Amino acid sequence: MIRKGLLGKALGVAAVAAAVTVGGFGLKAHAAAGDSVQPGAVAPNFTLPSQEDKPVSLTDYKGKWVVLYFYPKDQTTGCTIEAHNFQRDMPKYTAANAVVLGVSLDTVEGHKAWCAKDTFSFKLLADPDHKVVDAYGVPVKSMGPMKFASRETFLINPDGKVVKVWPDVKVANHSEEVLAEIATAK
Repeated sequence: MIRKGLLGKALGVAAVAAAVTVGGFGLKAHAAAGDSVQPGAVAPNFTLPSQEDKPVSLTDYKGKWVVLYFYPKDQTTGCTIEAHNFQRDMPKYTAANAVVLGVSLDTVEGHKAWCAKDTFSFKLLADPDHKVVDAYGVPVKSMGPMKFASRETFLINPDGKVVKVWPDVKVANHSEEVLAEIATAK
């Protein structure tokens, strides 16, 4: 997978759009010039609608740990496992003064249906125009006309700085990895 910024730097151009076939399944990862947010950087602020169709901003959580996780698609197998693991561990996140915010290119209506079906209590944010996906440098993939964000997580400390980035997340034990990082970063 090509991370945003690497291709542009290699070619020495200000703006590059590239597509590469991933895994032989017709998936394409799009990269554009610009760096993904790295540990130590101030997390870009944003405001997106949640499944409740209410605006949610990063600044709403100043003073808390924020687990900002990007995922491909509502109600798909890997995304459902990942979301259920975050939901299962929600009391541990609360005890650690942390919130979980999921972001995908899906719509508010899609998030609303999924949260109702699977009873998620954390916020899922709709970013169909991939403004926040782009701001964080998360690669966008496509399969035919369908586009989706790569699976990537950013841990933001209570001061608003990114302290850890997990690219290409493996869903099985990801929630435990995030909780362990919060515990050691305190």
